[in-house]
Amino acid sequence: MIKSAQYYNALTKTLADINETQGEKIALVAKNVAKTIENDGIIYVFGCGHSHLIAGDVFYRAGGLANVCAMLDTDLMLHNGAAKSSAFERMEGLAEHIYRRYNPTEKDCLFVVSSSGINSVPVEMATIGRKHGVFTTAICSSAYFDKESRHSSGKLLYQCADVYLDNCVPCGDAVVEIGDIKMGAVSTAASSLILNSVLLEAADIASRTTEVPIYKSGNVKGGSEYNKQLIDRYIPRIKHL
Repeated sequence: MIKSAQYYNALTKTLADINETQGEKIALVAKNVAKTIENDGIIYVFGCGHSHLIAGDVFYRAGGLANVCAMLDTDLMLHNGAAKSSAFERMEGLAEHIYRRYNPTEKDCLFVVSSSGINSVPVEMATIGRKHGVFTTAICSSAYFDKESRHSSGKLLYQCADVYLDNCVPCGDAVVEIGDIKMGAVSTAASSLILNSVLLEAADIASRTTEVPIYKSGNVKGGSEYNKQLIDRYIPRIKHL
């Protein structure tokens, strides 16, 4: 079988595993996110390294919720030193400073994305969110639940959140053998499927009682004008708008 077909099969199997195993927990998280929408709260999404792509995917997005805030810390993103970001992700004490810059409240909710869930910053971010009464969801992989935490508490990310959603990603992320190593990561697509599924379900629930703030494409007629009202509404509260 050609490698692209192997990748397609492995990726679609991962997505199918999510669909088959995570439905009940997605619905549970969606109910809590719906409360955030109904209470005019903010949905915060945090990830380090490539996991920050999940936050970017649902932030300021056509067809996406306008009350989403991506928590983007330059030192933990790839463009400002990829190897450095990996080192910073393992540092204890950093999450507190990042959290304070966004300052979620009890009417908000928080998603922390990390497939391995072993590094200090995601572990601490989820811990801090719960300590402040913010409903906190981890998106991570159960394939790492038997691995050793890099945080001094000994805890993994899934143990620090109110709920965890399993992105069903294999240990090591890549799924296609090239010689004696693997290529073809699946975590971005898997975690994006989970988060978008939650937000869709939450928006549907909230729409029964309130007007849901959803961006239109700025490339369709009237889209930019419509979106300006949402931007004006949230720009005082969402850091990166």
